[in-house]
Amino acid sequence: MSSAASVTPESQPPLVVSLPGNALRAALGPVPDGVELIDWDMKGPAPLPHIDIVVQPYMGATPLLANLAGTSTRLVQSQSIGYDGVADVLPGGHVFANAASVHETSTAELTLALILASQRGIPDFVRAAGEGRWAPARHASLADRTVLIIGYGGVGQAIEARLLPFEVNVVRVASSARQGETGPIHGIAELPELLPQADIVVVGVPLSESTHHLVDDAFLAAMPDGALLVNIARGPVADTAALLAHAGRGRLRLALDVTDPEPLPAGHPLFTLPNVLISPHVGGASTAMMPRMARLLADQIERMLQGDAPRNVVVRS
Repeated sequence: MSSAASVTPESQPPLVVSLPGNALRAALGPVPDGVELIDWDMKGPAPLPHIDIVVQPYMGATPLLANLAGTSTRLVQSQSIGYDGVADVLPGGHVFANAASVHETSTAELTLALILASQRGIPDFVRAAGEGRWAPARHASLADRTVLIIGYGGVGQAIEARLLPFEVNVVRVASSARQGETGPIHGIAELPELLPQADIVVVGVPLSESTHHLVDDAFLAAMPDGALLVNIARGPVADTAALLAHAGRGRLRLALDVTDPEPLPAGHPLFTLPNVLISPHVGGASTAMMPRMARLLADQIERMLQGDAPRNVVVRS
């Protein structure tokens, strides 16, 4: 028999998971034996030299990743799908996962709400009602429109699934052309030929060097008069000056969940245009978020306990 002490599950150190607030802790519920939950909002130094899973706060938390310096982790778990800027801030030696599977449902819902409200004139009706006026008008349907979805990841596919029952023609665009389950997927290089055919353009690409100001003057100029641009990606994917130029003269309509700058300062010209509908970056902010985030985190914990690789890894520093 070996003289070394046998290792039992009871002798293993606990799997330490830091949570940024009570909402996720409540949604997570009971955790398996051998898991220790601690509170850390990442706004100061880490409370321990090693934390197995660090859950990042939701929204605007990328700069806080710098506070991981001097702390070892096995996984840094985001609560957002986008991870632009993470590689520039994340100290060396960390594995970072995004929250794919958490926000697709809510973001797709909001996208449909923005499209339907814009198409059917809901902002005009709300303004008229606020003034005590009965103002009937005939607006364009969503039915029979051609909708161009730029960015065909989880969010783009969720948007498509909700659009199809509205009897639309969906055109899909990704970084490269391929055949998808519901039809052909065009490459982004084909945009100059596709944009003139679109009544509605939904932009849902990740923010990167290649997509920064993807929506510029040339992009908007290729869209037909009266078309609707919906941005649920990141604000800097669109050139704000170009948006103002085209919407300001009434040529295009805009529905924006994200803007540049963000938040928009009080009195910004985009707020004043009747053909622009703005929501304050709330695509994923619904009651659907926390249950899905808790399911993702529970799965990551189980994977780590079993020695399996985590899901959704997008950056290794």
